[in-house]
Amino acid sequence: MHIGIDCRLPFYQMGGISQYTLHLMTALAALDSANQYTVFHNRKDQRSYLPNAPNFRRRDVWTPCHHRWEKYALGVELRPHRLSLLHSPDFIPPAWGAKKYVITVHDLNFLYYPEYLTAESRRYYLEQIQWAVQKADHISADSHHTRHDLLERLQVAPEKVTTVHLAANPIYQQPVSPTQKAAILAEYNLPQGFLLFVGTLEPRKNIPTLLRAYAHLRQTGVDVPLVLVGGKGWLNDSIFVTMDELGLRPHIHHLTGVNNEKLAGLYAAASLLALPSHYEGFGLPPLEAMHQGCPVISSNRGSLPEIVGTAGLLLEADDVNAWAKAMGQVLHDSTLRQTMIQAGYEQANKFQWSNAAAQTLDIYHKLAGQERH
Repeated sequence: MHIGIDCRLPFYQMGGISQYTLHLMTALAALDSANQYTVFHNRKDQRSYLPNAPNFRRRDVWTPCHHRWEKYALGVELRPHRLSLLHSPDFIPPAWGAKKYVITVHDLNFLYYPEYLTAESRRYYLEQIQWAVQKADHISADSHHTRHDLLERLQVAPEKVTTVHLAANPIYQQPVSPTQKAAILAEYNLPQGFLLFVGTLEPRKNIPTLLRAYAHLRQTGVDVPLVLVGGKGWLNDSIFVTMDELGLRPHIHHLTGVNNEKLAGLYAAASLLALPSHYEGFGLPPLEAMHQGCPVISSNRGSLPEIVGTAGLLLEADDVNAWAKAMGQVLHDSTLRQTMIQAGYEQANKFQWSNAAAQTLDIYHKLAGQERH
């Protein structure tokens, strides 16, 4: 087969979908030497994301991501390549340009919580998703929860959607040395054992609930910092308003631009990761945290129960008292903490990129009418 992979997004944003694309390609290269792969980059991108494999080659295209005419313009550019199949990791396939189309749908939070998006973003996603799932020959869903959403909310046929769980960046699967951890704590002026949140600061992440629970915890005499790691997303004003109303500014560290190596060290140094999200299509931070021996407390929404399993504590997203109590328990109960750490290692190791690549390659072969040997 001649397989195309749309790899334009990393030029614009090295977020979760871009990371997924790069790790999946690396794992595919390790698994598959028989098929030919063309990886489509933005023509302005000076970086190359090609795996070190002879059956992967780069080709540049002009069409930018998320342009209103993207599906038509990209299709024109792809036609000369005579692709057997195109995989669109950012869920929007072109209107033409390949014989078959695979898309990855990471979540449908814009259907559940449209009020959490700007009007422009809401309009873009709602216009595109229905067309994309109809155009695709097969859909890879990050979680069973997202697959269920596709079947129930968009009436996609069950045989058209396969759950392919993601995995953590390999960096998070490596232990952080005491020297590395000490250097990271010194850089950010943090003590060992802080509380940690990781994710974009936006309404879907439900950070005001975490702030209120943290304020309750402090009233019980707990004096540890709360560290928020992530950039400011849209509609984030309520987070900082809540922070000021509760008088928490002196006790909260907001860190942005933290690379993977430093974030791994923060996970390793934290007492716990708290993630009270209203919705997650997959949820990489809990997986990253568990690999680093950081206990996880998360909401019981979206795919989080599927990812965290029985290794973490699962709570109602808006129960402030329950969040305060659970954080206090993990901080003070060493037996509970050690049990969660060990269970976290075991849970995290269930998610591997080699498995994701094998399942994805099976999708490719089935679409082409071949069985993989």
